Amino acid sequence: MRVKVINPNTSLAMTDVIGRCAREVAARSTCVEAVSPAMGPASIESHYDEALAVPGVLAEIAAGERDDISGYVIACFGDPGLYAARELASGPVVGIAEAAMHTATLVGRTFSVVTSLSRTIGQAWDLARSYGFETACRGVHACDVPVLEMESSLPAVTALCSSALASDGSDSIVLGCAGMAPFRGELSRSLGVPVIDGITAAVKLVESLVALGLRTSTRDEFAPPIPKPYTGLLSHFQLP
Repeated sequence: MRVKVINPNTSLAMTDVIGRCAREVAARSTCVEAVSPAMGPASIESHYDEALAVPGVLAEIAAGERDDISGYVIACFGDPGLYAARELASGPVVGIAEAAMHTATLVGRTFSVVTSLSRTIGQAWDLARSYGFETACRGVHACDVPVLEMESSLPAVTALCSSALASDGSDSIVLGCAGMAPFRGELSRSLGVPVIDGITAAVKLVESLVALGLRTSTRDEFAPPIPKPYTGLLSHFQLP
């Protein structure tokens, strides 16, 4: 089985961290390929960043389809381009926000999200609502650490997780940034509750879906896009 983990930003150092975390939980028989798109923002911290990251994500999905990839993980908590990717991919595509939220509801009734910048709080709530977890999500809290500085932020993230548990009364923590993935084990041990990182959760979900022979339904909404002309910078995204 080959699972392609797509870091939608262009920071290769972050991609290396994401790939390392993904491989820690992947089965021995699973080949994890962690990649960044050739185009896009260095980090994703706004709606503008996210919109401009989507073409690069879709280009990586298209390349994976040519390379016989079994399934995909979109490794940004905004799940950018998730539904469009499902229209292109022959195997399952899982976003790390949806994976983390689904997993959290399997190990407790409620969860709190701890994310990066305060400007992303509204988007995290939007995702919780769209995935059906508005009631389960007790709160979204921001540590106000930029994505590319997250690697050195364990003390700040730990303190915020502890505060979130106390204020929300939640059963678990969902890490709302791919850059927090290396903290999962240490946070769970120090806080005494399940701490869910979407990268590792998504990898195991993709493996399970592939093993079960399940893929996105193409019956209607997620059928392949209708071919049509694309112009300008998007001309090479035109489908045959």
